[in-house]
Formats: sequence, C-alpha cells, structure tokens
Amino acid sequence: MRRADRLFLIIHALRGRRTALTARRLADTLGVSLRTVYRDVADLQTSGVPIEGEAGVGYVLRKGSDIPPLMFTADELEALVIGTRFVRAFAGEKLARGAQAALLKIDAVLPAELRGRAEQSRVFVPQRWYEAKSGIVDALHEAIAARRVLKVEYRDAKDAVSTREIEPLCLACWGAVWTLGAWCRMRRDFRNFRPDRMQFAATGEIFDDVPARGLDAYLKTMGVRRQRVE
Repeated sequence: MRRADRLFLIIHALRGRRTALTARRLADTLGVSLRTVYRDVADLQTSGVPIEGEAGVGYVLRKGSDIPPLMFTADELEALVIGTRFVRAFAGEKLARGAQAALLKIDAVLPAELRGRAEQSRVFVPQRWYEAKSGIVDALHEAIAARRVLKVEYRDAKDAVSTREIEPLCLACWGAVWTLGAWCRMRRDFRNFRPDRMQFAATGEIFDDVPARGLDAYLKTMGVRRQRVE
C-alpha cells in the first residue's frame, strides 16, 4: 500500500468516531507495524490534521472535523457487514485485509443510531474458516489478475492425476470449497478445478485476453450471467 493511501485511510478511519481508535487496530487493518502507524499519525499531526490522542490510548479527530454520515439504511448496512464477514472468512488474506479496511471506513462515518449494527447482526461467519487454504486463494487470485499461464498437477474425484496447462479466469466459492474456472489447453475447452486438489506453478507465460476463451465465454458456457454492480 502506498504511503499516501495509508495516510488517507487513517484520516478516513478516524472521521466521525466518538471513541478512540487504537494504533494496534489501525496497524492490523493496514498490514503495517505499530511504529509505522505512530510515525504516520505524527506526520499527519505535524501537517495540521486535528488528530488527538497518543500511543497506547488511541486516536480521534478533534470535535468539529467530522464529515456527513453515509446514507445507509439498517438493512443495507447489515448486508454490507455480512458480506465483508464472508470475504474475511473465505476470500484469502489479501481480500480479507480489504474487507477489514472497508468495515473500518463504514463504521467510522456512521450516524450514532446505526453505529454498533455490526455487533447486533445475528448472521455470523466463522472468521478465517478457510485460513489453511487462504494462501492458495491469494496465489490464484493474483494469477487471474496477471493472466499467468499455470502448469497444474490435478487429482480428480477418482484420484486420477493429470498434468496440464491452464489459463485461469475466475474463482467461485461454494462454502468450504472453491472452484477455479479456466481454459484448459489440453482439453481445448473450459474446465473447473478444485484448488484443494491441485498443485500449480506459473510457467512464466502471459496468456492473451482472447474473447473465445475468456471470462465472458466461460460464463456463457456455464450458463451464468456476469455479476455487475447496478
């Protein structure tokens, strides 16, 4: 994370809070050391940002420096909270940090009547349920984003092992099981693979974004519509 982004997140996290936010919580959310948080806060204070507090106690923005609250309904807020809980539990370490940062931002700017809604929700997700395999999810997520060709040793449901090269396209979570959607060069067709049944390594090759074997074509083959924010 760039330092500028980190400083912005610290300010945003402190806005609208009535209680101090500890340096430890900031450090965990940002994925940095306590020393880095202390230094960043000190730099912000020196530059004129009205942050009050100290190490070991926590930090708040001086009264009067709040921004208007986000306009969430109670149901919208609960949906966001539950969604980020699922991400934190199942989606790997990288997205878990992003979800935690999102929750921190949301909580920081809520009006008093909605603050604490996260604690009141009775829909729970076992945090870090998928922790043992979160590194696999992170690695596959990165390979998809970078369009890296992967060499895979795959064990199917009958314990038959095959070696193939694939072009990874997307990940889907089915509770405790993930599947990887990909173009299989050996089969010359789309296939779904379970990450817990595969060993893989990047070949060093970057595959082209060819529509005929890309994500939209894969989803059409699977009978699934691409999910969009509307």
